Amino acid sequence: MIKKLHDIGLRSEHAYTAAVASIGLSMFTWAASLRAEPGRGLDRADRWGIFVGEWAPTFFGLGLALSHYEQEEGSLMGKAHADGARKRDVVGA
Repeated sequence: MIKKLHDIGLRSEHAYTAAVASIGLSMFTWAASLRAEPGRGLDRADRWGIFVGEWAPTFFGLGLALSHYEQEEGSLMGKAHADGARKRDVVGA
């Protein structure tokens, strides 16, 4: 599944961005539910916030899996170095 997602263009950065965005969206839906449905109470708003908040760990996990795949494939380090090898700075050399 991870290979398939990578092949269609999804990268770890995309998944991490979606995770951070879902955290913000969770707070927004909680606040919006509190204002839009005043008679429903705090419990209803909490349910909306938690529902959207469950997406963040999924996106973070997907980002980690894609990152591991990119490292194995060499495309993650290939962005920084043309040969895909990690360069180390030697202090004092």
